[in-house]
Amino acid sequence: MPIPTQMSLAGFIASEPDLHFNDTGAEYCRVRVGVGQWRKEADGSYTKLDPTFHDMVAFETAARETYARFRPGDSFLASGYIHEYEIERPGEPSVVKEEFVARRIGHNANKTTYEVQRRHPAPAERSNARTATPPATSPAVGF
Repeated sequence: MPIPTQMSLAGFIASEPDLHFNDTGAEYCRVRVGVGQWRKEADGSYTKLDPTFHDMVAFETAARETYARFRPGDSFLASGYIHEYEIERPGEPSVVKEEFVARRIGHNANKTTYEVQRRHPAPAERSNARTATPPATSPAVGF
């Protein structure tokens, strides 16, 4: 079975996340993001270019988390897909636009300092963990 993968986007939050609600009350969050660009030179070095800017949207849980946890300047990694849509205005030619739809999003650990706060196990799990004996391991044979 192949490893399930999705498209990803690495960048930084460029605008304040904006939380909205649709007609049925479901949340969605829109935000403008920047993506760093680099050009490889003939000598093997890299030159930093101006970032490109794009629209990103998240729905439901990802929308709530994006709105609550991200601020302009935060580096992120998101997985999802690109959604293309057409905008029609009277008297003007239609324009095709695109946005990245983030299904999952988190801070970029390569660029963000943070502290992980893990949930503590339930009391029953804690007592079992203290009294349980570790499984016996067999020695490696044939090395």
